[in-house]
This record gives sequence, C-alpha cells and structure tokens, in this order.
Amino acid sequence: MEVYFDNSATTRCYESVKDIVVKTMMEDYGNPSAMHRKGVEAENYVKKSAGIIAGILKVQEKEILFTSGGTESNNLALIGAAMANRRSGNHIVTTMVEHAAVSQPAAFLQEQGFEVSYVPVDNQGRIKLDALKSVLRPDTILVSVMYVNNEVGAVMPVEEIGKLVHELSPKALFHVDAIQAFGKYRIHPRKAGIDLLSVSGHKIHGPKGVGFLYISEKAKVQPLILGGGQQNGMRSGTDNVPGIAGLGAAAEEIYRNLEKNNEHLYSLKEYIAKGLERIPDIRINGMPLREGAPQILSISVMGVRSEVLLHALEDREIYVSAGSACSSHKRKPSATLSAMGMSGDQIESTVRLSFSESNTIEEADCFLRAMEELVPMLRRYSRR
Repeated sequence: MEVYFDNSATTRCYESVKDIVVKTMMEDYGNPSAMHRKGVEAENYVKKSAGIIAGILKVQEKEILFTSGGTESNNLALIGAAMANRRSGNHIVTTMVEHAAVSQPAAFLQEQGFEVSYVPVDNQGRIKLDALKSVLRPDTILVSVMYVNNEVGAVMPVEEIGKLVHELSPKALFHVDAIQAFGKYRIHPRKAGIDLLSVSGHKIHGPKGVGFLYISEKAKVQPLILGGGQQNGMRSGTDNVPGIAGLGAAAEEIYRNLEKNNEHLYSLKEYIAKGLERIPDIRINGMPLREGAPQILSISVMGVRSEVLLHALEDREIYVSAGSACSSHKRKPSATLSAMGMSGDQIESTVRLSFSESNTIEEADCFLRAMEELVPMLRRYSRR
C-alpha cells in the first residue's frame, strides 16, 4: 500500500482540476489578451477563478492577482510593498519561523537598507505577542507573519496581530503567508485586518506553478515583473490560463466540504498520535492537536535521524517529510525548530506528517505498523 503523508509539500490534483486544465490546454487554449472569441473564452476562465476566490475571501475580484505560486506571491508582497512605501518608513517586522520565501526576501530588503525586526516564538511555535508589541513603531511599513507554520502546524493569532499592527503602526501593511492555511480555515482579510495574503495552488489540490496574492485596494505595491501590462500592470506576462482555471476549481472544491474535511484530518491526526504512544520516546511537537492546523503532525523520534527514518519508510512506500520540502535538501538545522528552543538531537530526529482528506485510517495503520517495526531496529543500528 502506498501511503502519502506529505501533503504540505504538494497535493494530488482533484479530478475536476485535471479536467479543466486539460480543457483549457486542448480546447479553450486562446490567449486571454487577444480580442477575438478564443481570447474572450480564455479570459472568462480567469475571471471565473477570480470570482470564486474573491467570494471565498469576501473581497473584490480586482484585489486578486494571479502569480506563479506562493514564492512569487510572498516576494511580491514583501519587496513590492517595501519599495512602494519606502517614503513612509524603513522598518519591517517578521518572525523567526517564516518560510524561506519570506525570510529570504526580508534578508534581501535588509541588504537594501531596510531595518528588519525578527519576532520570537514560544516552544509551541506561536508568535510572542508581547515581543511583537515591543517592536512595532510609527515608521513600521510592513509586517509579515505566516498563518500556519509549514513545519509544525502552529497557528498564529492573525486577527490579534492585525489589530496590533494597525493600532501601533498605522502606516504598516499586514501581510499573511496563508499557503498552509487557505483551504483549511475560512479567511476574511478585511475582518482580520490583512492587507496582503499569499496562496499557492498545489497545496490545495490545484496545479503546480500557480497561486495568487490578495492585495487590498488600499495597499500600495510596486510591480516586480514589467512588460505587457497584464493584470492592470501589476504582473506582466501572458496569464497561465490552465493553472488559473485549475486553481479556481480547486479552491471551489476544497471549500465546499471544509468543516467535514477538517474533522477527518483532525481525527486522523489524533489517531496517529495515539498510536505512536505505543513506541517509547516519540515526542509530538507544536500546539495541542486540536489547536494546531488540522493537516500537520510534527514528531521527533528520538535516537533516529530524520533522514534515516524517511528513507526507511520510503522503502515501504510510505512518504513523509524531514522538513519543508522547499529547503529539505539543505543540511542546516531548521530555523523554526531552533526558534522553538528544541535541542540539536530533537531537531535532527524530527519528521513531518501532513494529511489530505483522501488519506484513510487504513493508511494510518500501515504507517503505525511500519513505525513499530522500524524504530526499534533503527535505534539499535544508530547506537553502533
């Protein structure tokens, strides 16, 4: 049995997504900028997806900007907002546990002369609100905080953060990386005080290579890609119609059964956590199970290196992650786990399981049986 527990890295496309992607590649393949009928047909797919997403977020269609995915959305949010608002201030705030698609643009902006403050988190991975309060200033122009941490599933108090930002730093834009949260939570940017929101298609059973950035109509953001003036000049280049159509279809489907799907995910997460209690010295990381994100379970299998366990499971066609898939080939300790105060031994033994609504209890049992067989053997081997 193949068991895929790496859905935070990427997901399998829904059948509805596959169908619309094929249709827009093989039948309705026009360029949406063209003025003839084939172009209008293609443009209608783009408009429909914008309408679906705007409806989910309760925002305007014109506030949805399609991108190549989460990394581009985050880069545009940080660099575009910082450059557009530099006359208002020079200070940026983020956290110590952001994805590289936020932390590296923040480091780039620091090299360009911006001052960047990094807010710590507690041992569950949640931002320390008192520390955030202490760094917010009148000249802060941008605050960027992820909604759900991609490694441990910690959920940030986004609405509380939004209130603090707008009270203490009225010039600041509040950016939220919602790449692991969209499709798991009902997110309403206006209610939460969010000015910029990043989402990726392939995390919600949509295609790879597409995402969007919500940009409040009040937010000033400087374009990073110039050329033909598509998307009101905010992102030039021919629209990726198959990707955008697939993203809209995925968003529509995942929100249709959100509460039912989430209950299934939480039940699966709890079932596996309970089953792992049969194996000594396995630690569950992050927030209490029902308080963290429904799809992510971070565990530390003490005495076994994460890469060793990952490949032992892979030999049995069970797929998990040793960290963020976007940076898991790099041999440096996780910034998130380090910021949570974990020891080096615990960090080296941490793996992430991430689920989708298609995962089953039978798959969970297969994983648990493999763990009961493999972990004692790997521990004996590691002591030699």
